Amino acid sequence: MRNVVQKISLYIGIVLIGITLLSLLYDTSLWFLQIFNFPRLQLLIALICCLVLYAGVKRKNRLDALVAGLAISAAIQTYYLFPYFPFTTKHILSADAVTLNRKNVFSLIVANVYMKNRNAAAFIKIVSDRKPTLVLTMEVDNWWMNHLDVLKKDYPYRITYPTDNTYGMALYSKLPLQDSATLFFNHDGVPSFLATVSLPTGASFRLLTVHPVAPRPSKHPDNLNSEEVGLLKAGRTAAAQTGPTVVAGDFNDVGWSYNTRRFEEISGLKDVRCGRGMYNTFDQHSVLMRWPLDYVYTSSQFRVAEIERLPAFGSDHFPLYVELVLGPK
Repeated sequence: MRNVVQKISLYIGIVLIGITLLSLLYDTSLWFLQIFNFPRLQLLIALICCLVLYAGVKRKNRLDALVAGLAISAAIQTYYLFPYFPFTTKHILSADAVTLNRKNVFSLIVANVYMKNRNAAAFIKIVSDRKPTLVLTMEVDNWWMNHLDVLKKDYPYRITYPTDNTYGMALYSKLPLQDSATLFFNHDGVPSFLATVSLPTGASFRLLTVHPVAPRPSKHPDNLNSEEVGLLKAGRTAAAQTGPTVVAGDFNDVGWSYNTRRFEEISGLKDVRCGRGMYNTFDQHSVLMRWPLDYVYTSSQFRVAEIERLPAFGSDHFPLYVELVLGPK
């Protein structure tokens, strides 16, 4: 039995080490290799379990290549995930009694509604219960726009671009949206919004909403044989803004991927999750295979008052709720 367990852990360990090594290949035209970036937390847990299991059944006083490989692979996964652990440094500081000026506080719900989902009532109830200042919805088509009409009473300011290609977008706001524009970074029919949000104090910030195309090949929109650089273009647009800036949306990527880290470097913005936890928003239908896809990045003038993953409402994404304070730089 001991030999059987050792062989099983050996084979599993080799596979896990191989996946870890493949996940380091970011500069490649093979789109499917990017998938190995997503389940880093799951891979880390599997590596630790395999290491403990194999070390427990192997012959004593023998340090072999598999033990070293598993340990190094676990260290690699930890390196990528470390900024998201709750005990690490917060990239965007938390609001305190000094910065918590209620007039400069606003909240945002980021929600990929899943175009085929027909449970609009559940989502509207979430919005009604939390009463955010802004509601960003993605994958909205005309059906969703019709059912979200009830939000117009409380959210008089809107930017909408419904489509039937799963990349429609609608932004609802209680605050004025000025100098707004609909942008198309990498594909026709895949919108992003840029607007100035005016707070009651007279202060304002630039808001850029994004939903870049998923890395896998797709016909809606057509991204076959093309590199997805929409997020990097969004980063350049964010960097060009003067003053406080927020970028929010479904990134279709994880925060530790090469593309998202490049976005952060280009834009100069930081992820509000870092130092607070994963807040996995996808896949709502899976208990084991979940990771964060929906993000809010801000410039240094902001403070985080609250961040929460909201209840499911029929989409494959959980909504993300973030409350921010516009404070000093």
